[in-house]
Amino acid sequence: MKTEIDSKKLEEVLIRGVANIYPSRQALEAALMSGKKFRIYNGIDPTGKLHLGHLVVLRKLRQFQDLGHEIIILIGDFTATIGDPTDKTATRQPLTREQVLKNAKNYKRQIAKFLDIKKPDIRFLCNSEWIKKLKPKDMLELASEFTVARLLERDMFQERIRQGKDIRVHEFLYPIFQAYDSVAMDVDLEVGGNDQTFNMLAGRDLMKEIKNKEKFVMALKLLTDQSGKKMGKTEGNMVNLDENPDQMFGRIMSWPDSLLEIGFELFTDIPLSAIKEILINPREAKAKLAGEIVGICHGQQVALRAEKEFDATFRDKKMPSKIPTIAVEEKEINILDLLIKTKMASSKAEARRLIEQGGVVINDDVQKDWGKIVKIIKGEVIRVGKRRFAKII
Repeated sequence: MKTEIDSKKLEEVLIRGVANIYPSRQALEAALMSGKKFRIYNGIDPTGKLHLGHLVVLRKLRQFQDLGHEIIILIGDFTATIGDPTDKTATRQPLTREQVLKNAKNYKRQIAKFLDIKKPDIRFLCNSEWIKKLKPKDMLELASEFTVARLLERDMFQERIRQGKDIRVHEFLYPIFQAYDSVAMDVDLEVGGNDQTFNMLAGRDLMKEIKNKEKFVMALKLLTDQSGKKMGKTEGNMVNLDENPDQMFGRIMSWPDSLLEIGFELFTDIPLSAIKEILINPREAKAKLAGEIVGICHGQQVALRAEKEFDATFRDKKMPSKIPTIAVEEKEINILDLLIKTKMASSKAEARRLIEQGGVVINDDVQKDWGKIVKIIKGEVIRVGKRRFAKII
């Protein structure tokens, strides 16, 4: 099947938010300009909630979908039980299949906000469908396509070796199984974050060996914090796609100015040439970016209300008109657990970081001890940062 080609739209797809294309942008552009209908996929391991990092990829997939290409969302229900070692300086804790399925429960509903799932050329697949059919002989044949030296090239494995930390054998298997996904689905292009380049190229190599087929790889730019670490669950600074609109708006308003330029490139359709001018006023630029992202996730009317609520709270230095209430049954609780229970932090690591930064206030008292045991008093208000509130009931 052939697709209609809009050269200007294609140029936008190949440039905006793109870090690298393998084997080259020119090769991918020539293949797409031929009119061939591509089968394009992105894999998501359901290890937690979908967040803004996923939105970057979903927006790119939507661009390809609008150009008439086939889209596959692959749920890594098998690979998630292994755990992707990417960027990890310690072995991941394995997940049970029950945990994986629970995490993935609402993925399709959320993804439907960004991709047109009513179109016939979009599919949701699970990689357990083919990986569980592999026999020991098949797995040995797959493993024989890779060398230990190649797998050890990964920077996080080199860091573990320097630190004297273990590398488990199953962690070597992760890129092999992910590579096999490309072969099983017979894809033409894989799209993912730049941190997934090793895994995606493993699939490219395996496709050449087994099917003698060219598989293209598009690695997208990452939304990284000031330290260069990607925004995500592990770092405790992620923004979930299903987050409350007011909290989402406030979280983005708390971003450092250094994130604005890449944020506009990844999450808006504003021409790249116009972004520099917008950045002249960082406060207005940040509000515009927050409105764009909340609008994508929750709708424009909701985004306008979130901005209005933010402005009133910030300008008047008062609590918002509506504060989420959280029932806490314990009489005493560790402050880290309290922040997680009240949904003010997604992990103990994030909660500890917030306290160390002086960003946690309970009834106007700044909390400084992350090991503190808090006595629960009904009606107390917890504030994180300047704009996130929760009332204990």
